Amino acid sequence: MYAYLDKKFGLTANGTTARREAIAGLTTFLAMAYITVVNPDILSDAGMDFGAVFVATCIAAAVGTLMMGVIANYPVAMAPGMGQNAFFAYTVVLGMGHTWQQALGAVAMGGFLFVVLSLFPVREWLINAIPRSLKLGISAGIGFFLAIIAFRNGGIVISDMATLVTFGDFMQPQALLMMGGFILIAALTARNVMGAVVIGMLVVTVIGWITGIADFRGVMSMPPSMAPVFMQLEIGNLLDLSMITVILTILLVDIFDTAGTLVGVASQAGMLDAHGKLPRLRQALLADSTATMLGGFIGTSSTTSYIESAAGVQAGGRTGLTAVVTGTLFLLCLFLSPLAQSIPGYATGAALLFVACLMARSLQHLIWDDITELAPAILTALAMPFGYSISDGIGVGFISYAGIKLVAGKGRDCPTTVYVIALIFALKFAFLD
Repeated sequence: MYAYLDKKFGLTANGTTARREAIAGLTTFLAMAYITVVNPDILSDAGMDFGAVFVATCIAAAVGTLMMGVIANYPVAMAPGMGQNAFFAYTVVLGMGHTWQQALGAVAMGGFLFVVLSLFPVREWLINAIPRSLKLGISAGIGFFLAIIAFRNGGIVISDMATLVTFGDFMQPQALLMMGGFILIAALTARNVMGAVVIGMLVVTVIGWITGIADFRGVMSMPPSMAPVFMQLEIGNLLDLSMITVILTILLVDIFDTAGTLVGVASQAGMLDAHGKLPRLRQALLADSTATMLGGFIGTSSTTSYIESAAGVQAGGRTGLTAVVTGTLFLLCLFLSPLAQSIPGYATGAALLFVACLMARSLQHLIWDDITELAPAILTALAMPFGYSISDGIGVGFISYAGIKLVAGKGRDCPTTVYVIALIFALKFAFLD
């Protein structure tokens, strides 16, 4: 068996062992296991069944991660993405008024287009054509959007007729526990504690169980039925202009997330070639896009590569065997549905707020001396939470980038792709909003 694993994944060639890969796989799983609770919690706000989405989340994560390990031989795990799930629930369904079935259709179509792009060189062209500053602004903006959701879940921020939003009652148990969970997660992360997010969520959850704030429903059972969400996607309105912008947003965010995560994790693992490029990029993108398309069919939002995979790399993971171990653990998670449903919103809010802080770090890489790059990026990051829409925030970013470059006399510095995307969003704002 060891000889087979060595040959299949190149353990010896990559200076690693099966035991080290197994530990790395466990480390990655613990770093991102929170998604099995947070994703169904967010999508349930869109009217989807929590238990069914929990199963879909575990399956999408397992299939995508196993494909990444076996096909691309990368120590990278996948799962429904943070930000994409918020876009699905709060923008497409609650904001734009589409049904969650139609949103699933958009996810499947976005995944299909990503598969097509992954098979042809156009994927590199598209990734390289989008300005780096907009990518950074989009990442930070999604983080700020998640922060708003987290504050709302914990009752820390509430609506107000005079000021639009204001602080709630910090002395409410849910608010105190959410902030306590956030502090614990950040502190444990600073101490390099494995599974810090999961530990923080479980600690404040247990406190809620003991005090009666949250209900304990058990630990293990057979997986819930997927019937409420399985194959429920609708594709009849995908050619509507509003849905085209939704599909475009899903596609762009998935491409940016995947490219950034793969480069970051591969760089940490020393996997980049002499030219700084990723080997087996086509296989990696194909695994990611296939998992996203699968998610639309089985009932969850877009799947993407997770930066938490870096935790496994830090633990010694260097090959796809790390991902295989992580994917297998996601399958075992299917039997923990009662525990997942016992974790309250304030606990998932603590995790969301922590992830938001991590995503906001992308702003440090902006070129602060070039206002034509800085202003659109910051505007994009601010428009998402204040407009409570990820897609509209992205649209504002593209339109402002193209407009500022043109008026500043730097129109040639703006890629044609940006003008096309800006025009699509401008038409959407003009005729649909």
